[in-house]
Amino acid sequence: MSRRLLQLVMPVFPDRRMFRIHDPEVTPDTFGAPLPPVGTLVSANREQMWVASLQQDIDVRLVLEEWDGQPLLPDAWDEEGKARLYLRGQLSVDMGSAGMAVSRLRLSGGVGNYEVRVYARYREAVVQMYTELFDQHKDPLSDEFQREKRKLEGVERYLVQLWRDSLRQPLYQDAFAGAGWPAAGDVRLAVLVLPPGMTDVPALALGLVA
Repeated sequence: MSRRLLQLVMPVFPDRRMFRIHDPEVTPDTFGAPLPPVGTLVSANREQMWVASLQQDIDVRLVLEEWDGQPLLPDAWDEEGKARLYLRGQLSVDMGSAGMAVSRLRLSGGVGNYEVRVYARYREAVVQMYTELFDQHKDPLSDEFQREKRKLEGVERYLVQLWRDSLRQPLYQDAFAGAGWPAAGDVRLAVLVLPPGMTDVPALALGLVA
């Protein structure tokens, strides 16, 4: 059974109704970038993936997970997308003009191709609730409107799971352990919740091997 190696929970501002996950060495808007994900959940090329949101004024909630193999399908998600990315052992979560949600996240899988699954929920519900705010409060600058708007932050949610197919190599575990390598059972799960404005994950917190 696959194991979760890392989980990050963070607020993300969807600039131009999207956020981007990519190799830190890639400039997202360069020639050959993916097309905007209009009418679809994700749009991707070899080194970056753009995830569509239905928001442009409200933060969404992103849960990012790395696994050591393909995880079981999660329950209770409304939409699903997938991609295959080449990553050089790190990734960034890019909010466009709003900056980075995560600048360089070190991956246990190292350099290689990663399978990525994206799940989303409550996208349409937040659109409806936000529209209703304008019906209830005529002045969007009022304290009442802003207070109710903050309640919608993080309601639209995304789960991104990624893994390398070649990460798990059980036939060689005993040989590596005998040579002083960490055994597979020594892997520890790191769960981090990033507050708004924090983009650099502490290196100590990412020490996944005891």
